[in-house]
Amino acid sequence: MEGKADASPVTEADRAAERHLRALLAERFPNHGIWGEEYGAERADAEWLWLLDPIDGTRAFITGRPLFATLISLLHRGRPVLGLIDQPATGERWLGLAGQPTRFRGPFGGRPGTRRCPVLAEAELGCTSPDIFDAATRPRFERLRAACRRVTWGGDAYGYGLLALGCLDVVAEATLKPWDWGALVPVIEGAGGRCTDWEGRPLTLASGGEVLAVGDPALLQEALRVLG
Repeated sequence: MEGKADASPVTEADRAAERHLRALLAERFPNHGIWGEEYGAERADAEWLWLLDPIDGTRAFITGRPLFATLISLLHRGRPVLGLIDQPATGERWLGLAGQPTRFRGPFGGRPGTRRCPVLAEAELGCTSPDIFDAATRPRFERLRAACRRVTWGGDAYGYGLLALGCLDVVAEATLKPWDWGALVPVIEGAGGRCTDWEGRPLTLASGGEVLAVGDPALLQEALRVLG
């Protein structure tokens, strides 16, 4: 295990998984671009662009907690059209395709679908860690946290999968990169929710890294107002 410039850990498993995925995609889709967390971008301006995060939640992975996931997404002209959240330790997989219902496979069954929760005072909020916020984003998140029923910490991308199953109502995070959120958008929206930046705008490669996901679309405007 090594540390990156931002102090996040990286393992040989991260690198090996991304090398395998890149080789597979290059063989099958030679004209597509690929942008991965570990090895950077190739043809990032291509019409079709794959985003790869081989192990989202490496801290969980190296400490034996089954809250990590593999994220694979496909963007068409900058818009996420396919997203995969895969948790191999628990055997759970979410697949989102733009314009289609999200599909879910898990050892105990279950059907994807967000739950009705129209007001923040009743909402379950999820977030990976308070450490992801800086001086500008922390006060905004704290307002959202105070408005919700409670917050659950930890989970990385797995928390967004739980939102797509109706277990959480809101997830708000910052400092996310395109490979972090690319897979989330089709999964959440295909399950009935919404996924935007903190201004309510669609997520793009130019987004600043602040991500807001809500299970009930009726929550979006209240959450945006509270985030300010």
